[in-house]
Amino acid sequence: MTRSVSHTSLIHAAEQAQQWVNELAKDLDWNEQSAFRLLKSVLHALRDWLSPEEMADLSAQLPTLIRGIYFEGWNPAEPTWERKKRDFVICVRDSFGYEPEIDVDKAIGAVFRLLDRHISRGEIVQVRNSMKKSLRQLWPEG
Repeated sequence: MTRSVSHTSLIHAAEQAQQWVNELAKDLDWNEQSAFRLLKSVLHALRDWLSPEEMADLSAQLPTLIRGIYFEGWNPAEPTWERKKRDFVICVRDSFGYEPEIDVDKAIGAVFRLLDRHISRGEIVQVRNSMKKSLRQLWPEG
């Protein structure tokens, strides 16, 4: 019995993660591979941007496999950099890879809208409020 429950949970977790990637791909009219790379890049930049408390609060609301992506490669000992919008965008672009035809601001905004749809309103407000005003412009209030 336990085995089938675990198997069902794993399937559900995979389906949830796939749904997020599919939604992002559709929003941007991208393929799934690029949407996944972008989601991972933005989640990593966001994770490194937030205070440890906010990072933990946000992670608690992410689906299981998305949470794994969020924490992948995380090094809590690394120093934080200047928290300006430009630095966040550069961080995402460095992780995602440079593709001149992609509007990174628009792409980041698409990930933020995806989070808006799936994360509680209260948590989203806390995350947005912890960001500098210039970066909040990428995360329009829903």
